[in-house]
Amino acid sequence: MIIYNVTSNIDESIHEKWLEWIKHHIPQVLATGHFTEAKFTKVLVKEDVGVTYSIQYRAKSREALEAYYKNDADRLRQDGLKNFGDKVLSFRTELEIIDEYTVK
Repeated sequence: MIIYNVTSNIDESIHEKWLEWIKHHIPQVLATGHFTEAKFTKVLVKEDVGVTYSIQYRAKSREALEAYYKNDADRLRQDGLKNFGDKVLSFRTELEIIDEYTVK
């Protein structure tokens, strides 16, 4: 299983507007059909500038993530760039789940 992680630092001048936007953006990413769930988290590190968030999308498979990159990623990223430009700095990572543990 693959987690597609997007970490973004948000300039405080657009923070509230971005929060409103991202809560619509995440369902749009899920609607592509390539992911099973998403977790939206705030990074609990005091930044010198802005506020940092992480969104973790659980991909259905490696092939599903590749299909997302090929068919949907650019279009969805452009929406954020159009709305916020360089006021949002993002980087993306892929994480492979090796094992999962839960408390019973």
